[in-house]
Amino acid sequence: MTDQASTTLTVDTKDLRRAIGASAIGNATEWYDYGVYAATTTYLTHTFFPGSWGGVGTMLGFAISFVLRPLGGMVWGPLGDRLGRKRVLAMTILLISGATALIGVLPSHAVAGVWAPILLIALRVVQGFSTGGEYGGAATFMAEYAPDKQRGRYGSFLEFGTLAGFAGGTALVLLFNLMLSDDQMNSWGWRVPFLLALPLGAIGLYLRSQLDDPPVFNEVKQSEAVEGTAWSRLVELVSTYWRPILTMFGMVIALNVANYTLLAYQPDYLKNTIGLDEDSGSAVVLIGQVIMMLLIPFFGRWSDSTGRKPMWWISLIGLFVLALPMYWLMGQGFAWAIVGFVVLGVLYIPQLATISATFPAMFPTQVRYAGFAISYNVATAAFGGTAPLVNEAVVDGTGWNLFPAAYMMAACAIGMVALAFLKETAGCSLRGTGIPEQGVEPELVSR
Repeated sequence: MTDQASTTLTVDTKDLRRAIGASAIGNATEWYDYGVYAATTTYLTHTFFPGSWGGVGTMLGFAISFVLRPLGGMVWGPLGDRLGRKRVLAMTILLISGATALIGVLPSHAVAGVWAPILLIALRVVQGFSTGGEYGGAATFMAEYAPDKQRGRYGSFLEFGTLAGFAGGTALVLLFNLMLSDDQMNSWGWRVPFLLALPLGAIGLYLRSQLDDPPVFNEVKQSEAVEGTAWSRLVELVSTYWRPILTMFGMVIALNVANYTLLAYQPDYLKNTIGLDEDSGSAVVLIGQVIMMLLIPFFGRWSDSTGRKPMWWISLIGLFVLALPMYWLMGQGFAWAIVGFVVLGVLYIPQLATISATFPAMFPTQVRYAGFAISYNVATAAFGGTAPLVNEAVVDGTGWNLFPAAYMMAACAIGMVALAFLKETAGCSLRGTGIPEQGVEPELVSR
């Protein structure tokens, strides 16, 4: 058996820190947009979707960005495996931050008529297409830079960026709500948080420009493993690695139904269903997000010693058992809403903290970016991004306020089935052209 020293490529500490920052800032920019969008739904509805179906239109604007995510994964993923992680990630962060900023300068429905919502939807499509390559690439980039024994620890910072972006967007909107009058927020205040995505994207682009592609990727790139076109990479992925694709698909259903229900839909749910005012609903989510951020590094590091699968089992079983009681508890008032949301958020963290350590390790280097991006984004488009729309439609149509909990439980059940087929990869090397697995020597390539 090859010892760990021979299967690990040494990465300079300074480069590792830069890789963490470059990956996390891009993910923070992506989720900053979602946080701002979720926290400004009332203003977006007023500006772009006046009328009785306005709330559905705004949720559709959220969901539509996910329709293009699978296509983005199919385009950006194979390009990232063929051309390199760095070049693709530079493009995706520019498109995401630019599209987010442009939402802040769109004309209202009163000024541009039907063109106002059309332009909003178009920008959400650009964001979705770009995100299809951003998240999978950032996670792959992070995983390939991180030391094998500490991939959970360092990978968790990508998800710290997720919550930092989402919480930052939510907090900024809440701050503007407190500082400005309703008329000021409706006329121009809601636009400012969207505009701030542009400097975030510029910072991320600069950080990424300071780094080379990960040594793990560069090693394989010099071999015949990455020859051919991006299309050939896609064909190889689908024909050869369909088992990990299906496994990840099932796990991502659980991951993202919980994710988008708790983080994106929750402020609207607390306001329209539970009866909290907008500021109180945003405060509940913000408190929960801050606690989750503090716990992410702990769970990421814990997964390096206990394994990724135990973390996922704890999370999926915990959410399945406690989703209904906690959603009932949220309906008992503001303080109880905080308790219920925090409990579910903490139970969700073992999944979130280990994404960057778990999913990239399911594929070999030559198809890793595409495998992650396509598997993740198809499942996210079908079940994650639509979760707010499905939850709102069912709750409004049936009056059953606990439906989001039931929906989360069903998703967790699917995730548990898929998890049974996951191979444990904690501590495994990501080098070579074979699928990482504990106890299996990596298939190294000649340079």
